[in-house]
Amino acid sequence: MPEFFHDKRLYYTPIEFALSHIGGTWKMPILWRLQEKPLRFSELKKDIPHITDKMLTSQLRELESKEMIHREVFPVIPPKVEYSLTEKGKKAIPVIETIMTFGYDLIKDAGITFPPKE
Repeated sequence: MPEFFHDKRLYYTPIEFALSHIGGTWKMPILWRLQEKPLRFSELKKDIPHITDKMLTSQLRELESKEMIHREVFPVIPPKVEYSLTEKGKKAIPVIETIMTFGYDLIKDAGITFPPKE
C-alpha cells in the first residue's frame, strides 16, 4: 500500500489516517454523544465522567481541527459554546457503531457481564 503525507505526517494506510481522526480513548465517545444534538462542554463532561477538563478540551480542539465537530460561540454573557457534528463527523457514526457492536460481541464471548451488576 502506498504511503502518503498529510499535515507533515507520514501515513502508511487509510486505516491509520482514519484513526488519526477518531482513534484514542475519548474521540469516539465524544462524537457518539454529539450525534443526537449539540452539547455544551459541561454537558459532555457530565456525560463522560472519567475525562478530565484538560483532556476534554484537547480532544474537542483536535476534533475541531480535523473538521469532525463544529464549535459555535454565542455572543452572550456568560459565554455559551456548543459543539455539534459536521458532515464529516456524521460519517464516523456508523463506523463507531460497528466498533461498539464488535466490542459488545467480544465482551459477550469473554463471558463478561455487561453492564456490570452493582
